[in-house]
Amino acid sequence: QVQLVESGGGLVQAGGSLRLSCAASGAIFSIYRMGWYRQAPGKQRELVATIYSGGSTNYADSVKGRFTISRDNAKNTVYLQMNSLKPEDTAVYYCRIVIMATGYWGQGTQVTVSS
Repeated sequence: QVQLVESGGGLVQAGGSLRLSCAASGAIFSIYRMGWYRQAPGKQRELVATIYSGGSTNYADSVKGRFTISRDNAKNTVYLQMNSLKPEDTAVYYCRIVIMATGYWGQGTQVTVSS
């Protein structure tokens, strides 16, 4: 069984920064892909950023140049550094990892950006 624990959400003013963390524990052998998704009220969950085991990354167009995803393989942790936050970034942010073609979700952490 795999557990994901997220932290780092909160309330911030527009233009501010937050750093999200997601630590994985349990039956972890080889994490192929780690990523962050978000879901705003009344909207579908969307991909924010992904990082693969080799280090390659991809980002949603809406966050390119503002958000940075990184991972610490020794700690089985993925991070999302969010800068220049906008009110439209307000959402519940979810961590997701893929191990051996099986996906696991975190519980979500609220990010609220005030204007």
